Amino acid sequence: MKRSVLVIGAAKSGVAVAKLLHRHGYDVVITDMKDIKEKEELVSLGIEVFENGHPEQLKRDDYEFVVKNPGIKYTVPFVKYFVDHNVQILTEIEIGYRYAKKFHYGAVTGTNGKTTITTMLYQMLQRKGNAVVAGNIGFPLSSLAYEYEQEEKSVALELSNFQLLGIDTFAPEVSVVCNLAPDHLDYMPSVELYYESKMRIYENSKKDDWFLRNVDDPTVMKYAKDIPCTVIDFSLNRTDVDLYRKNGCVWLRDVMLFEEKTFPVVGDYNLSNAMIASCMAYKLGVSLADIRETIANFHPVEHRLEYLGKKDGIKFYNDSKATNTHATTAALSSFEKNIILLAGGHDKGISFDDLKQYDNRVKLCISFGETKEKFKPIFSNVICVETMQNALDEAMKKAEEGDIILLSPACSSYDQFPNYEIRGELFKKMVHEYLDK
Repeated sequence: MKRSVLVIGAAKSGVAVAKLLHRHGYDVVITDMKDIKEKEELVSLGIEVFENGHPEQLKRDDYEFVVKNPGIKYTVPFVKYFVDHNVQILTEIEIGYRYAKKFHYGAVTGTNGKTTITTMLYQMLQRKGNAVVAGNIGFPLSSLAYEYEQEEKSVALELSNFQLLGIDTFAPEVSVVCNLAPDHLDYMPSVELYYESKMRIYENSKKDDWFLRNVDDPTVMKYAKDIPCTVIDFSLNRTDVDLYRKNGCVWLRDVMLFEEKTFPVVGDYNLSNAMIASCMAYKLGVSLADIRETIANFHPVEHRLEYLGKKDGIKFYNDSKATNTHATTAALSSFEKNIILLAGGHDKGISFDDLKQYDNRVKLCISFGETKEKFKPIFSNVICVETMQNALDEAMKKAEEGDIILLSPACSSYDQFPNYEIRGELFKKMVHEYLDK
């Protein structure tokens, strides 16, 4: 008898995992709340498709497992049925891992910096050859497994805690939880469970695999326990660890990875990202020459402290990817003073108290969106407006030579924008219109 599986959510990853499972002999059913544009292709393969809703008839407890899109909450009634009936719920990461046996993984999670580290790691792996980037950025892992199942690939893999909640056997050769701060409390039942979910990244790793542990982050140190693989401790501030900075260089034990002066990106947290990516690349077999070449030519990720230009002595930065306070503190720590901060957005239930320590650097905070009133107790000088456009207009009126106008919202975008990319693109468009005048 054929084994039956249900795929909930027909975004790119859902379609890819449905095709991969079908190829491996499963009886696949896929369902989505919206139209499924690949319906004809899926039906032609023999996959059963249900669109524009989840029919009651799909609520069965005899599926071998369910594959759920990571963005769908476990508390949604249709999903909760499977939770309550103890049906195993996986994500497409686990399925891609099961079938792409020749892939080598550098897996990155944490609250902030994931995309920068993954991008840098991917660029290093590209120099070695046969590299792909997957997970939260790049392609769904299952689509790469479907295309390259029999090939050897080095994978730079960015993972959210949502994706890690649905793994079972996934075991990367090198992994990191780059840092931890409260986030996604609109999805997770508690901050403790959010932190614990991140630690699943190493739970299946073997002794010779590496886990990079950030000793500068007390929360990482609290939760990173019972690690079954080799631990590589790293620090920006200490030298009694495995991965460290000393005499203007970054070292992995007695191996010099790169010179700090060759790295063109501002901010200590970006140097930390470069240290992590370099160490992971080294473990995955990238040469020191290729690591150093990548470091020297790296440009910041779009929407992450992205320099947009300068006019009348005023500099503009787009940090739309800062969707929590931890990311915004990293941005604020990169500048000494005269910051005009544009912040606000969807309320994820997170405290903004972390930002108070930068009150002496923030000349003015212009807050907007759902959370605009919540910045009043945080900074000495706050103006509340409705939209990001209003915030930039107000900033332009107040800015003087030597000021920095920084969009670093500390909130997700979902009150006024579909995602942080669109928010960032609009901000860039508005700034460039001003710069081009």
